[in-house]
Amino acid sequence: MNIQFKKGALTLCVLVLATNKDLYGYELANNISEKFAISEGSVYPILRRLTSEGYFTTYLRESQEGPPRKYYKITNQGKEYMLELLKEWREFSHGVEMIIKEALESE
Repeated sequence: MNIQFKKGALTLCVLVLATNKDLYGYELANNISEKFAISEGSVYPILRRLTSEGYFTTYLRESQEGPPRKYYKITNQGKEYMLELLKEWREFSHGVEMIIKEALESE
Protein backbone atom coordinates (compact mmCIF):
# COMPACT_ATOMS: atom_id res chain seq x y z
CA MET A 1 0.00 0.00 0.00
CA ASN A 2 1.20 3.53 -0.75
CA ILE A 3 3.15 4.87 2.26
CA GLN A 4 1.64 8.39 2.20
CA PHE A 5 -1.88 7.02 1.86
CA LYS A 6 -1.31 4.62 4.74
CA LYS A 7 0.23 7.39 6.87
CA GLY A 8 -2.86 9.57 6.43
CA ALA A 9 -5.17 6.67 7.25
CA LEU A 10 -3.07 5.82 10.32
CA THR A 11 -3.29 9.40 11.56
CA LEU A 12 -7.07 9.24 11.36
CA CYS A 13 -7.14 5.81 13.07
CA VAL A 14 -4.94 7.06 15.92
CA LEU A 15 -7.16 10.09 16.50
CA VAL A 16 -10.41 8.10 16.32
CA LEU A 17 -9.19 5.37 18.67
CA ALA A 18 -8.08 7.94 21.25
CA THR A 19 -11.33 9.88 21.16
CA ASN A 20 -13.08 8.00 23.96
CA LYS A 21 -10.16 6.54 25.91
CA ASP A 22 -6.57 7.50 26.70
CA LEU A 23 -4.22 4.94 25.16
CA TYR A 24 -0.51 4.15 25.14
CA GLY A 25 1.46 3.65 21.93
CA TYR A 26 1.67 -0.15 21.91
CA GLU A 27 -2.06 -0.38 22.65
CA LEU A 28 -2.85 1.90 19.72
CA ALA A 29 -0.58 -0.06 17.38
CA ASN A 30 -2.16 -3.32 18.52
CA ASN A 31 -5.71 -2.05 17.96
CA ILE A 32 -4.85 -0.91 14.45
CA SER A 33 -2.87 -4.03 13.51
CA GLU A 34 -5.91 -6.17 14.36
CA LYS A 35 -7.59 -4.59 11.31
CA PHE A 36 -4.69 -4.23 8.85
CA ALA A 37 -0.95 -4.82 8.78
CA ILE A 38 1.28 -2.09 10.22
CA SER A 39 4.59 -2.11 12.00
CA GLU A 40 4.36 -1.11 15.64
CA GLY A 41 7.00 1.55 15.06
CA SER A 42 4.88 3.38 12.49
CA VAL A 43 2.51 4.72 15.16
CA TYR A 44 5.12 6.48 17.32
CA PRO A 45 6.20 9.16 14.79
CA ILE A 46 2.52 9.98 14.26
CA LEU A 47 1.96 10.26 18.02
CA ARG A 48 5.00 12.54 18.38
CA ARG A 49 3.83 14.78 15.53
CA LEU A 50 0.23 14.97 16.78
CA THR A 51 1.48 15.78 20.29
CA SER A 52 3.83 18.51 19.05
CA GLU A 53 0.96 20.01 17.04
CA GLY A 54 -1.24 20.18 20.16
CA TYR A 55 -3.65 17.37 19.29
CA PHE A 56 -2.53 15.19 22.21
CA THR A 57 -1.21 15.66 25.70
CA THR A 58 0.74 12.90 27.44
CA TYR A 59 1.16 11.58 30.94
CA LEU A 60 2.86 8.60 32.59
CA ARG A 61 0.93 5.88 34.39
CA GLU A 62 2.44 3.07 36.41
CA SER A 63 2.23 -0.39 34.86
CA GLN A 64 2.21 -3.74 36.64
CA GLU A 65 3.99 -5.29 33.65
CA GLY A 66 7.08 -3.07 33.65
CA PRO A 67 8.08 0.58 33.52
CA PRO A 68 5.48 3.38 33.49
CA ARG A 69 3.59 3.78 30.24
CA LYS A 70 3.17 7.03 28.33
CA TYR A 71 -0.53 7.62 27.69
CA TYR A 72 -1.91 9.89 25.01
CA LYS A 73 -4.98 12.02 25.70
CA ILE A 74 -6.68 13.76 22.80
CA THR A 75 -7.23 17.51 23.25
CA ASN A 76 -10.27 19.49 22.15
CA GLN A 77 -8.16 20.74 19.24
CA GLY A 78 -7.37 17.09 18.44
CA LYS A 79 -11.08 16.20 18.44
CA GLU A 80 -11.80 19.05 16.03
CA TYR A 81 -8.95 17.91 13.78
CA MET A 82 -10.22 14.31 13.92
CA LEU A 83 -13.72 15.42 12.83
CA GLU A 84 -12.17 17.40 9.97
CA LEU A 85 -10.12 14.40 8.81
CA LEU A 86 -13.09 12.09 9.21
CA LYS A 87 -15.21 14.31 6.97
CA GLU A 88 -12.44 14.38 4.35
CA TRP A 89 -12.00 10.60 4.58
CA ARG A 90 -15.72 9.96 4.09
CA GLU A 91 -15.88 12.26 1.07
CA PHE A 92 -12.76 10.69 -0.42
CA SER A 93 -13.80 7.07 0.18
CA HIS A 94 -17.32 7.76 -1.15
CA GLY A 95 -15.81 9.22 -4.32
CA VAL A 96 -13.53 6.22 -4.78
CA GLU A 97 -16.45 3.83 -4.27
CA MET A 98 -18.52 5.71 -6.85
CA ILE A 99 -15.70 5.54 -9.40
CA ILE A 100 -15.24 1.80 -8.81
CA LYS A 101 -18.96 1.12 -9.02
CA GLU A 102 -19.42 3.14 -12.23
CA ALA A 103 -16.37 1.60 -13.87
CA LEU A 104 -17.37 -1.97 -13.04
CA GLU A 105 -20.99 -1.47 -14.10
CA SER A 106 -19.90 -0.29 -17.53
CA GLU A 107 -18.01 -3.53 -18.27
